[in-house]
Amino acid sequence: MNGVRTERALVTGAAGFIGSHVAEHCLELGFETVAVDDLSGGFRENVPADAVWEEGDVRDAGFVRGVFERHAPIDYVYHLAAYAAEGLSHFVRAYNYRTNLEATVNLVNEAVRGQAKRFVFASSIAVYGAGQVPMHESLEPRPEDPYGISKYAAELDLAAAAEMFGLRYTVFRPHNVYGERQNVADPYRNVVGIFMSAGLRGESMPVFGDGSQTRAFSHIGDVAPVIARSVGIDGTVNETFNIGADTPVSVARLAELVAEALGVPHRVEHLPERREVAHAFADHSKVRAIFGLGEPLGLEEGLTRMAAWVRETGLRDPVGFPGEFEIRENMPPSWDPGRPSGERRG
Repeated sequence: MNGVRTERALVTGAAGFIGSHVAEHCLELGFETVAVDDLSGGFRENVPADAVWEEGDVRDAGFVRGVFERHAPIDYVYHLAAYAAEGLSHFVRAYNYRTNLEATVNLVNEAVRGQAKRFVFASSIAVYGAGQVPMHESLEPRPEDPYGISKYAAELDLAAAAEMFGLRYTVFRPHNVYGERQNVADPYRNVVGIFMSAGLRGESMPVFGDGSQTRAFSHIGDVAPVIARSVGIDGTVNETFNIGADTPVSVARLAELVAEALGVPHRVEHLPERREVAHAFADHSKVRAIFGLGEPLGLEEGLTRMAAWVRETGLRDPVGFPGEFEIRENMPPSWDPGRPSGERRG
């Protein structure tokens, strides 16, 4: 015995999409990894087999405290748990702030008490708002929806904790991440998953407006490994990084590419426009310089990989919002909660 203790990482949202991949990479880095999730949007089979499993809700301060006490000391906190439905956040405001802000504060409190070495937080380019492309870390955030507001507020809270308590943090702002293990049963978020689900069911892919809005879609393989290894990279302490793909494509073009990847007919249903940022893509020169990253995976290749995974694992029945809608005014008609959960457009 050499007396060297294995470092321990806590990963929230570890049964979800990005969180499960980050947990996997933490294990590969040699960390003892504690995987936390309430299974509201994730699946137990996503959790790496070698992780220590804790099922519970990080909105519950008592549960969070218990996790930190049972697994002390926690060296690194990777906070990936969130309800990342940007458009829907207008209609579930209280749920959004409890899930995306209050839960973060619970974790920050315990990280401070437990003297964690680093708090790694998954924010979003939603903090930038509209009209700031390419989005760069030096821009002043101007979020336009409750989801972006909650993420930026959590960033500010981390900065305040760093100033008051010396908590070291790293913030990542990923965007439009897709790939294997994405929840394609969610009808409110992750347009790639929504399109793939519709395509494999023989349904039309739902496009809000004319589909001219643009996004840069980021494969999980270009995001999760960077988040996991950030705690060992010089120049990441108390820093914020955009992370993801560079090249934007229109939502209309994405529908074509998804159909090609699946090998299904290209069928689209245009729905009424909704209020959303028209163009969202970011500059990644900072993260590339610090992490020494190469070019991200091409969209066509990434979609091909995800399509193969979806076909292999099969589709789940659509799952609606895990709570009550708080406001229904101006909600897109296709999100009508009165529609039966299994009924979709043909």
